[in-house]
Amino acid sequence: MAFDPIAALSLCFALLLTLLLWRRRQANPPRRPPRLDDLDTVQDWQPEAARVLTVNERRAYDLLRQALPGLLVLGQVPLSRFLRVPTRHSHAEWMQRVGSLSADLLVCNAGSRVLAVIDIRPAEQTDRSRRRHERMARVLKAAGIEVQVWHEDRLPSAAEVRTLLGNLLERGAGVAAQAKPTSSRPMPLIPVAEIEELLLDGDAVAQDTSFEPVASAFFDDLESATGTARAAA
Repeated sequence: MAFDPIAALSLCFALLLTLLLWRRRQANPPRRPPRLDDLDTVQDWQPEAARVLTVNERRAYDLLRQALPGLLVLGQVPLSRFLRVPTRHSHAEWMQRVGSLSADLLVCNAGSRVLAVIDIRPAEQTDRSRRRHERMARVLKAAGIEVQVWHEDRLPSAAEVRTLLGNLLERGAGVAAQAKPTSSRPMPLIPVAEIEELLLDGDAVAQDTSFEPVASAFFDDLESATGTARAAA
């Protein structure tokens, strides 16, 4: 068999390339992803302060406070904070489905019992976000909690809020104390200015969006990732 110098040269080149790659891999071994137990809560998840409410949620909050005096208004409260569920099924699974979601605004009586949830919807929603809102509304209604959907680009006026949620004044504990001793009906509400009149020039800082809160749609990504992991399992 005749000696083929080209084939021998090619073989030597291939061996040399393989040796170089092997030495490089030995010098720089592939990084293994860190285990969750090895991660530091602060160092590996660098926290950054953010607002609790968006600009439109703060406008809706001010509307509720002005239109429904005597009632307690809270913002961005997780459902798991004011809903209880049976423990015969996995509580972690329920938390993954809806428990970790937050109600935009809660209207409560003086004893902090939830009377209604105000769901602030964006002007444009993805199908996944819409399904999440609908699932949350279904859970709240099953618990006997009134749910009102407001669109952030067309919030009601203070007068419309009083019309929409006027029944809460009768249900809210502590509001009856505002009534006259000789009458069982609550005192009439004092007319208030529209929210646009309340936002004076000095409130420009409140409109700053540089520290906007974590978007509610953030949980949609978590649900999608969990669903993919389950499918692969």
